[in-house]
Amino acid sequence: MIRRMALDRSLRVTFDAAAKTYQTARPEYPDALYDDLIALTGIVPPARLLEVGCGPGKATLPLARRGFVITAVELGAALAAQARANLGAFPNVEVVNTAFESWTPPDAEPYALVYAATAWPWIDPDVKYAKAASVLRPGGHLAIWGAIHGFPSAFDPFFTEIQAVYDELDDSCQGDWPPPTPDEVSDDSAEIEASGLFDVVDVRRYVWAIDYDADGYLALLDTFSGHIAMEPDKRAHLYREIRRRIDARPSRTIHRHWLAILNVAQRR
Repeated sequence: MIRRMALDRSLRVTFDAAAKTYQTARPEYPDALYDDLIALTGIVPPARLLEVGCGPGKATLPLARRGFVITAVELGAALAAQARANLGAFPNVEVVNTAFESWTPPDAEPYALVYAATAWPWIDPDVKYAKAASVLRPGGHLAIWGAIHGFPSAFDPFFTEIQAVYDELDDSCQGDWPPPTPDEVSDDSAEIEASGLFDVVDVRRYVWAIDYDADGYLALLDTFSGHIAMEPDKRAHLYREIRRRIDARPSRTIHRHWLAILNVAQRR
């Protein structure tokens, strides 16, 4: 497996700037992922779930619709407000605006599942596994997944061509190009086992693709920490080039693959 680059965790506060657009700009996670999550953990509504870093409720809504009772912890105030608005029809969902590291459970009743969709790498590694284990019932589960850019062997050449612009801005892709294929991207099983608190149950991968026009793709980029934090002049130049290149294509679209890796583990 090829390991993914470490994140700069100081950038985790940047996502609040994308609170209004994150829900629509980011892709939905595959239905099969939720089906597998429920099958692998055996959770049944109205089991109590804890979500770490819910954002505007991207991964909260599908599980709320299935009847689970969810406490969703979110660092960003604007994101938490969006989550409350998006989840207003579900009285069994509570959104708490705080950092997971400093969050205190409201009562002693344990959770059946702690899960995080995209947020887990941003949580303090010295805290997250121990805290998750401490609030789970015996035999409870931890599930983590995300959605990253997938690069199957025949990915859209646009993403190779646009690297010249990132190079020009001294913001090149870290690591080798092309990036690893979906089967080569590392999962989190080794880190989970190394915590000494969980046994990995299964790891599953999901690859899908979405066609984006220039507006849709730039809206997506505006939800990524690196682009949010980019110097305004650099970002404006990059976005002009992206728009020009997409609009010059016959389809006026690009074909972007996504990869989600679901890691499910059980508390020892």
